[in-house]
Amino acid sequence: MKKVESKKIEKLKSINWEEFYKTPLNNKLKYFEKNGRLFDMLFSQQLTPEIISNLFATANKIRKIAKAKEGLDWLQTLLSHKRAMLYFVQPSTRTFVSFQSACYILGLKVSEIRSTSTSSEIKGESAEDTIRTFSSYADIIIMRHFEEGMAEKAAWMLNKIKRPISIINGGSGKDQHPTQALLDLYTLDISFAERGGINNKTIVMVGDLLRGRTVRSLSYLLKNYKGVKLIYVSPEYLRIGNEIKVFLKKHKIPFKESADLEKSLKEADAVYMTRIQDEYDINGESKDIDYTKFHLNQKHLKLLKKDAIIMHPLPRRQELDVEIDNDPRAKYWRQERNGMWIRAALIAYLFGIEDKILNI
Repeated sequence: MKKVESKKIEKLKSINWEEFYKTPLNNKLKYFEKNGRLFDMLFSQQLTPEIISNLFATANKIRKIAKAKEGLDWLQTLLSHKRAMLYFVQPSTRTFVSFQSACYILGLKVSEIRSTSTSSEIKGESAEDTIRTFSSYADIIIMRHFEEGMAEKAAWMLNKIKRPISIINGGSGKDQHPTQALLDLYTLDISFAERGGINNKTIVMVGDLLRGRTVRSLSYLLKNYKGVKLIYVSPEYLRIGNEIKVFLKKHKIPFKESADLEKSLKEADAVYMTRIQDEYDINGESKDIDYTKFHLNQKHLKLLKKDAIIMHPLPRRQELDVEIDNDPRAKYWRQERNGMWIRAALIAYLFGIEDKILNI
């Protein structure tokens, strides 16, 4: 079996990028592994129940250890000999800062590029050459890029060189945002810990579902749970893409689409709000959509179950009323902080040091 997998990987190394990119995802997931473990974190589909459980346990332990100065000092010795490059050429606040903080927790030395205007790309250098340059100085690249497929391309390219290094996808165009989905899942797990976990919960996702990569990534991850029901609430133009519907049907995950927010809220164990993604407009088409019907306001709180939770990947606009912030069901600020812990756990896993943390 290992010989067969090895031959498949060698074949993938021999084809060009266009062929590789068109290869069905399930046929190339092993390419992003080393010694039977994740090496690159690019897609939600890479995460199995076993990996998710490991990451949650590691994140919980890091949180506990880091509460004391002595514990944090110890954590910062674990990867003090390693270097990380944060290559974020698409705007980011939370993802960048939480990854930067996660690196600091584990002692990584961090370099950053926040714009193509501050690298040789402004002189005409390709993104590929820029990334290859980073690989000479870093042990891991965490990247957010405006171009779809760029994180995957970086991993494809660097896995073929003599000194391969891990790539973490911090958001790649409209593709996926797997670490956002991971922190969303971690928040759901913590929030439902006393209610039997994520299994058998109804999750209502609201807003720009067509172009929202966080919604897609979380939908993929929820296949790891039983009895989950999804309700997608959006304007008709911004409905969830067919690729997600095909995936959900394949994995027998019940879902429905609706334009009725109030009716859907009554069923929700968790409400996942999203903003309109008008940065992906081509001709300003979002201006013609009445998005107010998909705003969550204080008047809606009475429709929610007393133990339901409200989430948002942030940033928000008017779709989530700031007056909701103080409601005990609002978890989005905790959700944001959870990103630091789960991303630290992911980095620890990719460097193979999670057992040191779990066994302390």
